[in-house]
Amino acid sequence: MSLFDSPFEDDDIPLEETGPPARPPERKVYSVGELTSGIRGLLETAFGEIWVEGEISNCKVWNSGHMYFTLKDGAAQGIAQIKGVMFRTSLRYLRFKPADGLHVVARGQLSVYEPKGEYQLACEHMEPKGLGALQLSFEQLKTRLHAEGLFDRARKRPLPAMPRRIGIVTSADGAALRDILKVLRRRAPHASVLIRPARVQGDDAVADVGRRHHRARRRINRGPLGVHRGEGGACDRRVSRARGVRRRARDRRHHRRLRRGSACPDAVGGGRDGGRGDR
Repeated sequence: MSLFDSPFEDDDIPLEETGPPARPPERKVYSVGELTSGIRGLLETAFGEIWVEGEISNCKVWNSGHMYFTLKDGAAQGIAQIKGVMFRTSLRYLRFKPADGLHVVARGQLSVYEPKGEYQLACEHMEPKGLGALQLSFEQLKTRLHAEGLFDRARKRPLPAMPRRIGIVTSADGAALRDILKVLRRRAPHASVLIRPARVQGDDAVADVGRRHHRARRRINRGPLGVHRGEGGACDRRVSRARGVRRRARDRRHHRRLRRGSACPDAVGGGRDGGRGDR
């Protein structure tokens, strides 16, 4: 039997029936708003709350109180970047001032600003990378106070050797007040003491110390006035470093209300070790 005698097709195998050609899938046309909204939903769902590390640039606080900035990836030499926004309700709780060039870690959520089609980080919290927030805040504050001249030696007033009246602004139930009174009984028993209790801890402490300082200065006039707090962590001691308290002590408009020629010496003190207030 030759090859030509073999059938090319088996008559017992049915041929495959072909139906009508399949229709191409129907096109789904998105509007720009629909696409942008969909991308926004995907980003917010996929990432949720995240932490992002980078270097701040183009940082600016607008009149609305919101801060806009850009985070750049230093490892990529500024190639990778993301825009960010921190609303004033969150910005007010920062313990340092964000500025260009600072390396920070930010917490927030990804979102899409639909009018421009840009994704951004809606930042809720930010902290400096490496240097602590309180330490950085203190360094920034010290720089600003130096620039305002609050540490100029020409502004310093000598403390009187024999004051007749001494003012104290501090906590009424703190160890600092007990230590101060103990030393005054030994070194200045002739002086009368005016005590203005104030809060020295918490977010409202700076404003309260400023008010008490103002009232005490009106009563003391020429005498020395001290603002003190006992030992505590750096978070507590930030009250005695506050910009408003130091500026109030030298504000000329404040001193115009006092009698002419008042020297108004002020002193600020803070404890570090318990049990060492008997000097």
